[in-house]
Amino acid sequence: MSLRQFFKFQNLPIPVMRLGLATRGNTHLRKDDVLQAFGQGVNYWNWCGCPDGMSEAVAELGSERQKVAVAVQLEARHGEGAKRELQALLDRLKSDYLDVVMLYYVEAADEWQEILRPRGAMEFLQGAKQQGLVRMIGLTTHQRPLAAEILRARLLDVLMVRYNAAHRSAETEIFPLARRFETPLVTFTALRWKALLKATREDPAGFVPPPAREWYRFVLSDPAVSVALMAPHNRAELVDNLKLLNDWREPTAAEFAALRDHGDRVRRNAGAFP
Repeated sequence: MSLRQFFKFQNLPIPVMRLGLATRGNTHLRKDDVLQAFGQGVNYWNWCGCPDGMSEAVAELGSERQKVAVAVQLEARHGEGAKRELQALLDRLKSDYLDVVMLYYVEAADEWQEILRPRGAMEFLQGAKQQGLVRMIGLTTHQRPLAAEILRARLLDVLMVRYNAAHRSAETEIFPLARRFETPLVTFTALRWKALLKATREDPAGFVPPPAREWYRFVLSDPAVSVALMAPHNRAELVDNLKLLNDWREPTAAEFAALRDHGDRVRRNAGAFP
């Protein structure tokens, strides 16, 4: 079975490439780099909220804006704060709407309850969605039990979670629920903060850790993943990642086993990361 290259979100008018592009605030992608990725079909962009090459690219898309799904992170938990923050994001991007607004790093149950209270951020975002300012409401979390609780609430259009070859618990704790409730998943940290690109003391003789694009291939090989985000530091890393587009396929059984086994070694050796 060949690897699916595009995913169609129910609330977006366009299909998006499953390999998405993100900025982190400490990366150095320029506007031209982001537009180069767009020229190769990468049209799910996750903007960090800091002025950078991605925000410049969005602001200058013009009529091409409708071909890109722009996701942003919203830190506010209350409605009034969410209103101000959303307007600031729209102004910075020179856009009339946002495709995806992710409630940013909801890491505790009391935060989730705060979001759900009357005049909370969820109430505001639902209103903004009705007005056409927001097309999809999502949430980002590292906490798998909380993510499962949130999925059961069925209030989200999309959920963003960590998943990589070293941290695969989402396969059993999140992915089945997401399929059950038909909630698309966006994943981040596919490289485990680049630890998967490095050797460990347990590596077999002659083993060379695969490049970044192979770890994105690993993540994308799971059909529960709608979009896997890459966050290259610079143009060189972006160009290397985009080589995946010329070899868009699932890993072979042997490749998958090697990636999984190195993920296990990294988890044992690369330091604390729950």
